[in-house]
Amino acid sequence: MNWQYRHTVLSLCMLAFFVTYFARLAISPVVPFIVADFRVSNTAIGVALSGMWLAYGLAQFPSGLLADRYGERRVILVAVGGTTVMSLLLAFAPVFPAFVMAAVLLGLVAGLHYAVATTLLSRTFDDLGTAIGLHSVGGPLAGLVAPVAAAWIGVRYGWRPAIALSAAVGVPVFLLFVWRVRPTEPRRPDQPMRERLRLGPLVELLSRPSILLPLFVAMIGTYVVQGLMSFLPTFLVDFRGYSPAFAGGVFSAFFVVRAGAQVTLGGLSDRLGRDAAIGTAMLSGALGTAGFVLVDGLAGVAIGVLLAGFGSSFFAAIDPRFMDALGDAERGAGFGLVRTAYTVIGSAGSVGVGLAADLFGWGVSFSILAALFAVTFTALLVNQLLGTGY
Repeated sequence: MNWQYRHTVLSLCMLAFFVTYFARLAISPVVPFIVADFRVSNTAIGVALSGMWLAYGLAQFPSGLLADRYGERRVILVAVGGTTVMSLLLAFAPVFPAFVMAAVLLGLVAGLHYAVATTLLSRTFDDLGTAIGLHSVGGPLAGLVAPVAAAWIGVRYGWRPAIALSAAVGVPVFLLFVWRVRPTEPRRPDQPMRERLRLGPLVELLSRPSILLPLFVAMIGTYVVQGLMSFLPTFLVDFRGYSPAFAGGVFSAFFVVRAGAQVTLGGLSDRLGRDAAIGTAMLSGALGTAGFVLVDGLAGVAIGVLLAGFGSSFFAAIDPRFMDALGDAERGAGFGLVRTAYTVIGSAGSVGVGLAADLFGWGVSFSILAALFAVTFTALLVNQLLGTGY
C-alpha cells in the first residue's frame, strides 16, 4: 500500500483518540485508592465517572456543529489539548467535589473528538467501516497501556501521579497533529448556530426507522461498556480477590482483545452487513460478561476478557450503520446528535453499576450487565426475523 496523506490523517486521528481515551481509563485502575483517599463510597465515585461520561456524551452534538463552523482540525486540537490540561487538574484536585468537577470537564473536552474525527474520515474513505475500526483502535490501545501504567504508578506513588501520566501522553500527540494535519474547510461556516438547534429537525432525525433501532442498541450497549470500563478492575479485586496489579493486567488484556475486535468488526460490517456484525458482538458480550460472574478462577477471567472484550467493540460496526443512514450534509451535526443521544444514556452505566454493587454486591451488578447485552441481541434478532425495516 502506498502511503497517502489520508493515511496520515487516519493515524493521527487514532492517536488523538488514544489520548482522550487514555485520560479517562487511567482513572479506573486507581479507583480503590481514590475511594480510600477521599473516603467516599462506590456510588460516589460512580457519580463522578458517570458525570465524566455524561459530559463526554453531551459534547458530541456541539462538536459536530463546531466542526461544521470552524473545521474538524481545530476541534480535534481543542479536544487533545483540553484533555491534557484537564488531566492535570484532576490529578491535583484537593477535595472530592473538585475531583468530580475536573472529571466532568475532562469528559467535556475529550468528547469533542470522536464524532468530528469520524466525519473527517468519512470525507476520504469509501470503506468507512474499516476506517472507523482502525480509528477506534486508539481506544483499545489506550486500554492496553493505561491500566497497567496507572496501576503500577498508583501502587508505588499514589493515584495522583497515575492520572497525571495522561498529560505526558497528550502533549506529543497534540504537537504531531499541529505539524502533520492540514487545516480543514468548514462545511457550513456562515450558517447561524440558531438554525442548527431547531427542535423539529433534531427530533425527526432521531425518530427515523433507520436510526431508532441502532440507537436503542447503542444506548444499552454503551451503558454496559461504561460499567465494565469503570469497574472491571474493582470487580476483580473485590469479587474475585485478585491484587490491584493483576486486575490492571486483566483490564489491559480486555483492551488488547478490543483492539483486534475493532478492526475485525469494522471489516465484517463492510462485508457481511452492519446488523450481522453488531448482533455477533452483542451475543459475545452477553456470554463474556456472564462468564466473569459464573465461572470461577482464571477460566472465568479468560472467557470474560475474550468474549466481553469482543462484544464491547460493537461501536466499530454500529457507527457506520448510523453514517449509512445520514446524508453527506447531515453527517457532521447529525452523527454528533446520535452520539450524544446514546452516550448520554450510556453514561449512567458507571453510577448504575456502582449503585447495584453497593446494594446487591458485585455478582448481581455484573449479571445485570450480561442481561442487558442479551436484550440488545434479542432486539436485533427479532427485527431480522420479522423484517420490520428498522
